[in-house]
Amino acid sequence: MTATAISAAFAAQAAACDSLGSPFMERLMRLCATQAWPAGAVTDRIHGWTGDLGPNGQSVPLRLAGALHALRLQGNTTLAQVYPPQAYDAATLWAAVTEVLVSEEAAILHWLDSPPQTNEVRRSAPVIALGHWLTDRFGLPLRCSELGASAGLNLHWDDYALAVGGQSFGSAAPALMLRPDWTGPLPPQTQPLVSARAGVDLNPLDPQSPADRLRLQAYLWPDQPERLALTEAAIANARTPITKGDAIDWLTGHLDHHAGQVHVLYTTIAWQYLPVALQERGTAMINAAGRTARDDAPLAWFGMEPDGARPGAALTLRLWPGDLTFALGRADFHGRWVHWNPVQTSKKD
Repeated sequence: MTATAISAAFAAQAAACDSLGSPFMERLMRLCATQAWPAGAVTDRIHGWTGDLGPNGQSVPLRLAGALHALRLQGNTTLAQVYPPQAYDAATLWAAVTEVLVSEEAAILHWLDSPPQTNEVRRSAPVIALGHWLTDRFGLPLRCSELGASAGLNLHWDDYALAVGGQSFGSAAPALMLRPDWTGPLPPQTQPLVSARAGVDLNPLDPQSPADRLRLQAYLWPDQPERLALTEAAIANARTPITKGDAIDWLTGHLDHHAGQVHVLYTTIAWQYLPVALQERGTAMINAAGRTARDDAPLAWFGMEPDGARPGAALTLRLWPGDLTFALGRADFHGRWVHWNPVQTSKKD
């Protein structure tokens, strides 16, 4: 891997962190892109990387950032002196980081082995709005299936509340409160009821495991304490084990219809990571299941996923019977804002 490619990968991550409101991470990634790395195993590993190590590839910058934050959360005193909430300057921060890259190389190398894994709980904000919208439309309980569920934190969206427009939506006794910047009409107040929930992930995390809790926390950004507090509250509330497996294989046994329930199948920044062949196979399976949906057993397929447009991710919905398509609006990748504007873009045959 050339020095130019490495610099470009970290610079791209710096720009992404800046756009997502993390000055500290922007500074850290920018230093990684521009400064001389210390001799050692970590430098050798990153400089010897094969493939795309940038944000749209194997996300090596975030792997490294997660490793460093994990060390900070575990009490590393060198990083404690320069990580938020401490004040820092670029030279002091880089000196501390280079020291740790050498002194903690075994731990860092272990983190570099695995891709980043988050479970951004603020992505539940549009799911809460969806739950109210579907309940108002059908008047039925919701059976929820999440693909790429990670630790299952967003599988419990109905335990949270959404505070927007001077109103609260969701649980009356919420485990946590989400307060995104909201534009567009408010959801209906019709209270959803989740009758069943299940999720799948290639590498599910167990919120009860100290190692998995650390992983969930480490990939949050050190200067965004609200994200950490929300995640900790969601971890304390989580109680649904996530199945380990391929999402599309798992779908085979989870697309049956249950009378008196809306089956809500959803992803939040997860579908994009499936290979194209699996996306096509999954779409065909969902289409087939949709064709057999009934008025007393509807199927809803919701995605909060990038679509190549900006800003943020598209909120899309397909409903059966009828194969209706709705553009519900857009949302920030981390759930900081939601533009909610449900518009039907196809009509029933």
